[in-house]
Amino acid sequence: MARKLTLDFLKTETASGAALALATVAALVVANSPLSADYFAWLKSEHTLQIGPLILRETVSEWIKEGLMAVFFLVVGLEIKYEIVRGELSDPRKLATPVFAALGGMVAPALVYLAITGMTGGPHGGWPIPLATDIAFALAVFALVGKGLPASLRVFLLTLAIVDDLGAIAMIAILFSQGVQWMPLLGVAALLVGGAIWGRSMRIPAPFWVAGFAAVWWLTVQAGLSTSLTAVAFALIVPIAPRAEDRQSPLKEAMHDLHPYVAWLILPLFAFAKAGVSFAGLSLDQAFAPLVFGIAGGLFVGKQIGVFGAAWLATKLGLGTRPTDATWLQVYGVSLLCGVGFTMSLFIGALAFPGAVDSPEQVEVKLGVLAGSILSGLCGVAALAIARRTPGKDLAET
Repeated sequence: MARKLTLDFLKTETASGAALALATVAALVVANSPLSADYFAWLKSEHTLQIGPLILRETVSEWIKEGLMAVFFLVVGLEIKYEIVRGELSDPRKLATPVFAALGGMVAPALVYLAITGMTGGPHGGWPIPLATDIAFALAVFALVGKGLPASLRVFLLTLAIVDDLGAIAMIAILFSQGVQWMPLLGVAALLVGGAIWGRSMRIPAPFWVAGFAAVWWLTVQAGLSTSLTAVAFALIVPIAPRAEDRQSPLKEAMHDLHPYVAWLILPLFAFAKAGVSFAGLSLDQAFAPLVFGIAGGLFVGKQIGVFGAAWLATKLGLGTRPTDATWLQVYGVSLLCGVGFTMSLFIGALAFPGAVDSPEQVEVKLGVLAGSILSGLCGVAALAIARRTPGKDLAET
């Protein structure tokens, strides 16, 4: 059953990966066309949500990032819990491998960035930019070449990217936060603890889960934190055991119901909103600036070294094990995909170098992130395609 559920997810994502790619291309085309001004004006336009006395006003870009993407992280969290309790990650050593790989994938890119900028005289303040993996894009690229590869590789990538992004979120809170509102945060904690206790002791109807998630999301926004973090936390309290009356698992039911909306609506819309980078006014000096090389090198070189090196070392030390039925060449291909930083890296770049979207630093950040992400994606696809055709090939034996 666990394998069937994972394969169903892969089937949906393989088909929707093309939609995500088309949305990305469309965003880049529109952002560099006569419609560019309208596109960016739409992203910056504000809209208000009012439920009784509760009022929240945000831009379209923020609604997509903090609103719709919270549902994406909820589904990701549900799948991670399922794999930990019933699936690939139920073995602690298999869970340890992507965790160590994620840590290596945060340390190595920072070191590569600092080494490059140190040698070229670039700014040191951008070291956090290449640390994050873009879960949505990395999974979409994997889905395009994932047929015939072990399903455990996707779980490895998913878990690694979640730990990676949680680390990035924590880093953002430490380095760039303007302060956390503690009362809403205490409300989030109370709802999560109450939901976990209530869910274990009795059946909670679906509408109450929906209302609970909406309340947790609202309080998270009021607290000034990223909704992705609490969305994953909420997923962990959803019961996985089947209900006695209909023998349906609330967790699997939620995964089944939400996944098509995430794959076909939320992720393509997110890509269209975040992938639109304008190259207007780009100069040759900016294209070859130290900041560009530092970010691109951190994503492309640092990520693959850190992720693959930490995963290999964890298995050699007996702390973890390789993903089930996967070769080291396949793990290396996934390690390359972790260099697809894109939206999260752009977000951190905006915090590290605050200023107008067309400022020199912001243009260089976008160029570095695009270069590193595209190189990582293309090389990852090539490596996985080779690994799929030669399943017996193993880097450990070469």
